[in-house]
Amino acid sequence: MNRIIYNQDNGVVAVIIPTAEALEQHTIMEIAIKDVPAHKPFKIVDASDIPTDRSARDAWTVAYEDLTDGVGGVSNEFGGSV
Repeated sequence: MNRIIYNQDNGVVAVIIPTAEALEQHTIMEIAIKDVPAHKPFKIVDASDIPTDRSARDAWTVAYEDLTDGVGGVSNEFGGSV
């Protein structure tokens, strides 16, 4: 199972976990473009790459240059423009 990660404005990493129902209708890339805030770069990663210890979640970081899979679209609807 894959996850979508991006840096929030406060520097904390956001993790989007697509539902099985969403993945039946759309690709993970389509979900990322829709759900990541406009123009923010993101990366699609394996769930095993996400730390399981949530006690220090506010300290999780990802380098901007590692967010290479795309950017959030300007629409929060599927098929919206990038």
